[in-house]
Amino acid sequence: MASSHSSSPVPQSNSSDAFFKKEVDATKRFRPVQSLPDVCPKEPTGNAGNPNNLHDSPSLVVDQQRWTIYHSKVNLPAALNDPRLAKRESDFFTKTWGVDFVDTEVTPSFYLPQITKEHFALYQQEITPREKVHERCKNICTPKDTFDRTLLHTHDKSRTDLEQVPKIFMKPDFALEDSLTFNAVLPWSHFSTAGGKGNRDAASSKLLQEKLSHYLDIVEVNIAHQISLRSEAFFHAMTSQHELQDYLRKTSQAVKLLREKISKIDKVMCEGSLRVLRLSLTRNNCIKAYNKLKLMATVHQTQPTVQLLLSTSEYVGALDLIATTQEVLQQELQGIHSFRHLGSQLCELEKLIDKMMIAEFSTYARNDLNRPLEDDCQILEEERLVSLVFGLLKQRKLNFYEIYGDEMINTAKNIIKQCVVNTVSQIEEIDTEVVVKLADQMRMMNFLQWFDLLKNIFSKFTIFLKRVKATLNTIRSVVFLVLDKNQKNRDVEDTLQKNSAKESMVDSEVAYLTHEGMFISDAFGDGELPAAASDSASQRNTSPNSEPCSSDSVSEPECTTDSSSSKEHTSSSVTPGGVEMMIGEDMKLTDLELVRLANNIQELLYSASDICHDRSVKFLMARAKDGFLEKLNSSEFVTLSRLMEGFILDTEQICGRKSMSLRGALQSQANRFVNRFHEERKTKLSLLLDNERWKQAEVPAEFQDLVDSVSDGRISLPEKKPTATEERKPAEFLIVEGQKYATVGTVLLLIRIILEYCQCVDNIPSITTDMLTRLSDLLKYFNSRSCQLVLGAGALQVVGLKTITTKNLALSSRCLQLIVHYIPIIRAHFEARLQPKQFSMLRHFDHITKDYHDHIAEISAKLVAIMDSLFDKLLSKYEVKAPVPSACFRNICKQMAKMHEAIYELLPEEQTQMLFLRINASYKLHLKRQLAHLNVINDGGPLNGLVTSDVAFYTGNLQALKGLNNLDLNMAEIWEQKR
Repeated sequence: MASSHSSSPVPQSNSSDAFFKKEVDATKRFRPVQSLPDVCPKEPTGNAGNPNNLHDSPSLVVDQQRWTIYHSKVNLPAALNDPRLAKRESDFFTKTWGVDFVDTEVTPSFYLPQITKEHFALYQQEITPREKVHERCKNICTPKDTFDRTLLHTHDKSRTDLEQVPKIFMKPDFALEDSLTFNAVLPWSHFSTAGGKGNRDAASSKLLQEKLSHYLDIVEVNIAHQISLRSEAFFHAMTSQHELQDYLRKTSQAVKLLREKISKIDKVMCEGSLRVLRLSLTRNNCIKAYNKLKLMATVHQTQPTVQLLLSTSEYVGALDLIATTQEVLQQELQGIHSFRHLGSQLCELEKLIDKMMIAEFSTYARNDLNRPLEDDCQILEEERLVSLVFGLLKQRKLNFYEIYGDEMINTAKNIIKQCVVNTVSQIEEIDTEVVVKLADQMRMMNFLQWFDLLKNIFSKFTIFLKRVKATLNTIRSVVFLVLDKNQKNRDVEDTLQKNSAKESMVDSEVAYLTHEGMFISDAFGDGELPAAASDSASQRNTSPNSEPCSSDSVSEPECTTDSSSSKEHTSSSVTPGGVEMMIGEDMKLTDLELVRLANNIQELLYSASDICHDRSVKFLMARAKDGFLEKLNSSEFVTLSRLMEGFILDTEQICGRKSMSLRGALQSQANRFVNRFHEERKTKLSLLLDNERWKQAEVPAEFQDLVDSVSDGRISLPEKKPTATEERKPAEFLIVEGQKYATVGTVLLLIRIILEYCQCVDNIPSITTDMLTRLSDLLKYFNSRSCQLVLGAGALQVVGLKTITTKNLALSSRCLQLIVHYIPIIRAHFEARLQPKQFSMLRHFDHITKDYHDHIAEISAKLVAIMDSLFDKLLSKYEVKAPVPSACFRNICKQMAKMHEAIYELLPEEQTQMLFLRINASYKLHLKRQLAHLNVINDGGPLNGLVTSDVAFYTGNLQALKGLNNLDLNMAEIWEQKR
């Protein structure tokens, strides 16, 4: 048999000198020299019809992806013609490749060895016997084509014979037990027992028997033929079986011998060492079993220990013990049959502890809030409270503060009830047997008794809020301690992660340096090795040899368990009250939950303030049902308002937030008080105006003192001084900043009412805006009503005056001027007590001032109109004739004197002069009109002289009046100017 390369077949030879190419092993092959491909393909040699004579012909399978010489498409003549040569040589090589081609020697490649025939000697010796065997086998065996034809002919014949056999016999599920199969093979329907058909049935059965026998013969012949075809393989297999049995026998003996040797080696070298290891392992197992038994004994004592801790209210310790035991049961003692029910028992015990803690906290809250309300605001049993809070946080019972909130509501109700009962029991006028309800008993109190009761309730509520604040602050401090512990744990974890990252970085650097063949001492200078690397190296050096439990310290407690519970760290924290607590790492609460809980506790403090305010509002409303608060006078309501404002400020200072319920109730009562206050004074002013006769009134000394106090910059009602008031007599005028004001009694009382409004604003700042509106309404009412009574002559019907005199008019004007004087002072008083956004309300005073000035101007115009009608009446009858002065002018001067006498004492001198100037202007206008009517001109004639004498008489009389001597009358205007 010849071997050949896949792409280059080798010719065969029958001679002994023939040899075959053998591919060099890839591991022994040198790297070939890469050169350019030859442009001249090699010519085929030998017979073209024999494919074995082709040398290195291309293979379509192997060479389809590799460049061969057959890919060359260079033009051969172009490659053979060398244009550089001067002449054409006859030598092919020199003509093609140059003159120096023959003389040049090819240097042998140092990459390829020198191959000789001796290199193939070993291969030839090995392959020659095989070739002889191959030739001998070829002579013995029939040609392949003849064998194939014989086999095909035999196969076709067997197939034709087998086709005679019915298909039913070839089925894999052929079974005669099946009735259908049996009837198909043996058709009994053809057989009959009738006499006429007996011979034919017998012939049919024989024919059927012969047919089945024929089928059997065909099958047996085919089976024998198949066996004959495979007889050589069968005998070869049998021969191989005998050889295999010999091999197995030898192998069994070799295995037996090997086992005996191994057994001797085991006894001599391994048995002792393995026994030592086995004993060591047994000892370690015994130690672990002992530790497990100790741990089981400890776990067995869990329930009695928990009950002992619960008897002393150590809920946190009991919960920690239960959690540790549960963890040990899950990790260390899992699957122990005797403890199969302990886990569920501990869970039930934990649920029982939850209920006990909630009940204990409820009892603590009740005892803390219902103890006597004295000035002592210390926390009740702070250690017990801190322990309860830690236990509830550990069990994630984050709604425990709601229990405290419910107790606060009940306590607030009891505080008011107890205060009412204590106060009623001290009042002898109230018969508790007749009047059963507390609300009815409270309504029987007078203002002072009820005020003292409210004051007592407010003081109790203040102490109650301080106590609640102290307790809630302690609870919040516990929450913040747990939150701070969580933050510290995260910081420690972050630090450990950073250190581990640095350590891994150093390890990777060390591994890199070791891989590169460097020493660490070469990479790092002396003292430059990082501390993390040295620490990690020391840990790596010590950790493989260290054991958690040594044989000499079996009884130490740290060897009992490897669970994480034994590795828990606790930190000591101190609450604001000085209570020291140990916080474990098993507080599995997030920062968000803790912050939300702290906010809810703070909101609980705010709700405590709201509860106190709500209960106080209900107490006020219960007393105000019969209109008691609306009947209070100003001083009583101011006292009540100040008490409520003080309580509101105290609660805001304690709780840090405003509660609007009591403030709203106070504002509502203040609005009712303002309405009643205003209606009373408006009604009083209306009655005074309806009875006012508009005559000058004397000014009592107390009103003068009232005005003087306002002049000092203070708007307040002075205290009454009975002794000093009896000695001083009433004055005729009211002195205000050096000016005399003649007033009526209504105006004096109006000033006092205005000051009462201002003082009420000082006492109750919350009603400033309402009081400003009401005071504006009062001033407008006085202005409009006085205008109706005086200018409108309403006093004639209301009071019964006969007529409205000039004195009434002047007195009314002066009263209005007095009110106008105080309006800026009142405005400044309210402006100082209003918020900047409320300054727009001050425009009411500007409108009132304008209305008052308009009213004063109307009165002045009315006085001028009175004299104007008089002038028109008298001067219309004036005639220029003797005697001089005429009766008309004497009458005019008389009326002017009366006018001056009526108003001079009431109005200031400047206003009197301005009024008479206006009257004089009216007089000149009427006189000028009359003279024009009489055709009297300033021509120096007799008529002119008479008129001049009358005018001189008028001028002299008018300037003779008090305060009018310097009045410029300018009487030349009565004459028509010449054009």
